[in-house]
Amino acid sequence: MSQRPTVKRDFSFGNPTVRAWLYQIVAIVAVLAVVGYLIHNTVINLANRGITSGFGFLDRSAGFGIVQHLIEYTEGDTYARVFMVGLTNTLLVSALCIVFASILGFAVGLARLSENWLLRKLSTIYIETFRNIPPLLQIFFWYFAVLRNLPGPRQALNAFDLAFVSNRGLYIPWPEYAPGTWPFLIALALAVLGCVALFRYNRKHQLKTGQLRRTWPAAVGLLVLLPLIAHTLFGAAMHWDVPELRGFNFRGGFVMIPELAALTLALSVYTSSFIAEVIRSGIQSVPHGQNEAARSLGLPNPVTMRQVIIPQAMRVIIPPLTSQYLNIVKNSSLAAAIGYPDMVSLFAGTVLNQTGQAIETIAITMAVYLIISLIISLLMNLYNRKIALVER
Repeated sequence: MSQRPTVKRDFSFGNPTVRAWLYQIVAIVAVLAVVGYLIHNTVINLANRGITSGFGFLDRSAGFGIVQHLIEYTEGDTYARVFMVGLTNTLLVSALCIVFASILGFAVGLARLSENWLLRKLSTIYIETFRNIPPLLQIFFWYFAVLRNLPGPRQALNAFDLAFVSNRGLYIPWPEYAPGTWPFLIALALAVLGCVALFRYNRKHQLKTGQLRRTWPAAVGLLVLLPLIAHTLFGAAMHWDVPELRGFNFRGGFVMIPELAALTLALSVYTSSFIAEVIRSGIQSVPHGQNEAARSLGLPNPVTMRQVIIPQAMRVIIPPLTSQYLNIVKNSSLAAAIGYPDMVSLFAGTVLNQTGQAIETIAITMAVYLIISLIISLLMNLYNRKIALVER
């Protein structure tokens, strides 16, 4: 029986694999050494200056007011409560900008491909203008040149005495909870589930028999009938708090302060110009033969765009669109320039100045933006994976 030849292992520095491992080990050790030095130096400097580290400051009273807060807040609340106020305000402006920028960018992107010469040129001018102006300058323009020059509360512009616009902000009616709120929400949820089930049933029926059934009449009936029954049995689902002029300002309702309005307008317009180009390039990436095939079947242009072109273009649109959504979240930190109480202005600004806990406040702020960005990336990647083509 023949013996298996012994393989001589080469552990010399001339082996490329050995060199690669050695370089990686040296790089890791160097990084750990630098991090250890920075941590050691920071601890020594804090000790020399008598600054205590830790997160115990979050339990101390803040002692200052905040002009806008989506959750209950008073001056006696803790810095942890200030953190929650800043977080909700950041999420609010980010969500508003994502929605408005998406709608506006999609509309401008479609106009960019329009056969109408005037509409196509206007959309091009819009894109080339707003995407080449820094977002901070656009924020200053909307805040100082537009919103701050609106009339005062007594001369405010109003719409049917329900909504008011002044240099103090936009005041609109706001719903308040009533005894019939939960029954109404449950009835609405059941109606939505019924519409989804009805749509899937009619879809299976169409695939099985080829007969198309209209879903929308029954869906509208469910969405109207079930909440109406809940309203009749349990009372009104909500009451409206309408703003009124009392003294020198409006009271009641919901107010969109000028800082929030300026930030939302500027970031929505700025980012929509980039999203418009993403939409245009995504639509143009679909082979022209798909459009010709749809026309040969007699499909009108709106149906072709909605059912044939857009679903295929979304696979190209989603990755760069995710980057624009992340840019919106990061650009929202520019709110500190006009005094909007977001994470940077409140927590990394006021709280840092009052407590002196620079490392903790900056670390928490950075972690918040990192987590928000990772969540957005995760959701967009899940959606992108769902619509991706599956090869056989």
